[in-house]
Amino acid sequence: MSGAEARLAVDENAGTDAAPTGDLLETARAWLAQDPDGETRAELRDLISATESGDAGAAAELADRFAGRLAFGTAGLRGELGAGSNRMNRVLVGQAAAGLASFLLDKHDRDDPPVVVVGYDGRRNSDVFAVDSAQIFAGAGLRAILLPRLLPTPVLAFAVRHFGADAGVMVTASHNPPDDNGYKVYLGGPDDGSQIVSPADAEIAAHIQSIADGGDVSALPRSIGYETATEAVVDAYVEATAAVAPAGIGAAGVSWVYTAMHGVGWETFSRILDVAGYPAPTVVEAQIHPDGAFPTVSFPNPEEPGAMDLAFETARSSGAEFVIANDPDADRLAVAIPDGSAEGGWRRLTGNEIGLLLGWRAARLASAADPVEGASLACSLVSSPGLAAVAERYGMDFHTTLTGFKWISRAPGMIFGFEEALGYLVNPGTVRDKDGISAAIAMLGFVTGARERGETIADLLEDFAATFGAFASDQISVRVDDVSTISRIMGALRAQHPSSFGDVAVEHVDDLLEGVDGLPPGDVLRFALAGGSRVIVRPSGTEPKLKLYLDVRGDSPADARHRLEQLVAAARSLLDDLG
Repeated sequence: MSGAEARLAVDENAGTDAAPTGDLLETARAWLAQDPDGETRAELRDLISATESGDAGAAAELADRFAGRLAFGTAGLRGELGAGSNRMNRVLVGQAAAGLASFLLDKHDRDDPPVVVVGYDGRRNSDVFAVDSAQIFAGAGLRAILLPRLLPTPVLAFAVRHFGADAGVMVTASHNPPDDNGYKVYLGGPDDGSQIVSPADAEIAAHIQSIADGGDVSALPRSIGYETATEAVVDAYVEATAAVAPAGIGAAGVSWVYTAMHGVGWETFSRILDVAGYPAPTVVEAQIHPDGAFPTVSFPNPEEPGAMDLAFETARSSGAEFVIANDPDADRLAVAIPDGSAEGGWRRLTGNEIGLLLGWRAARLASAADPVEGASLACSLVSSPGLAAVAERYGMDFHTTLTGFKWISRAPGMIFGFEEALGYLVNPGTVRDKDGISAAIAMLGFVTGARERGETIADLLEDFAATFGAFASDQISVRVDDVSTISRIMGALRAQHPSSFGDVAVEHVDDLLEGVDGLPPGDVLRFALAGGSRVIVRPSGTEPKLKLYLDVRGDSPADARHRLEQLVAAARSLLDDLG
């Protein structure tokens, strides 16, 4: 999922039309009175003044700032920084923290207080939002533990289980645009450190709304009695992650490049490399340190065109064998390899290619170490079906889930899970979420092991195709001006299923609104095609887009690519016909 697609929508129940100017100004002044942040107070004061003076542009901007509120859902909160209920700011975060505290207290049935751990990355205001949250949690009577400094999201996910916490909060907008920030929530106990799912998300949202309806966030009790965790929690994460794949003899002399994409991954990752015994990479100096302004990339997402150009330039100049990248909060992993047919001579692997290699690695290790009975591989329903072929070959269970690691992490018996948007869960015993750092260590172990045999990553991809079949994947994303177009197209596809995509017949259709394969209902159509191909259609949950995921299986990589090109063309033609 791209950073833009990761934005949360405004509450569906909130109107988007501008309120009458008098009501709007009253709402804005009430917000201003409780805002503890000097920057957003000044921003809002200027908008109010300009609106009072009859500035139509300021009035429209003010209306947008209060056109509902950022919705709290299964991804927590995420949106653009700024004043107003439809932006990320200290008022909204204070309400979220107080609402989460109320939820945890309602659920708590022990004498000791609920425990919540708070982490933060290097984005603008992440540290401020984290300290505000810790103070509000402590003021509500919770045991609040603030991580010692800015750290990757996987360290926070690890810390929830490390401390036996009831919940965790990570202040991050992951790979979203520079002006965004977010608030991701994990639950401990029976949720085992996974991200929140329904009905917890709706229950927390109700508590947050109650706090917001109560008025002044500045009146919420606060305490500086929160704890600051020692480096011991980071040390424990480093030790556990280094153990995922200690370096073998194939690591000697390996030449590779790493970029942190202006994020927080490098300090922790470099320590793990030392402990695991891997040679240090050549780093992309301009992107290696945290910088919330993201000066070298307009969109700090390795999937975005141009985001890895500096890494490719560094790789060409250093003669690297491969490139590894993390996104800014280091919960995603990208890998690139030399490719003479690609522009610039380097190609980023797709998320499916990485996921299939890491799934193969996990299955091989599990089958070599222990009986695989009850062990499973898992991926989201829009990720490559090639993982099912791996599970079948090794006699393992396989689970398809809805998109998101909140679902993948809950797959029974899972030893590895992934989704095509560069997310991988390789170490479920310690982190129950996607983790770009442990995935990088796993990939280094797999690649340098192959290097002992004289093989490259490209060779591993060919070996996979020879062993399990050649799989190829692509996406089509259609942005619309009128969101009703999406429901109209979905309705037309449901009313009359296409009998084929081009020359490839449709053999079966699953409508997930009806609840298929034990999955929760969702607005998704899945078309199974002859020859093992498939097309999945679903609306984006966060933008006015319709998304299609296309997968084919061929006799060879070249055959799979050819079939995929034909399927993409047929899918685009169908969309044109539907208008």
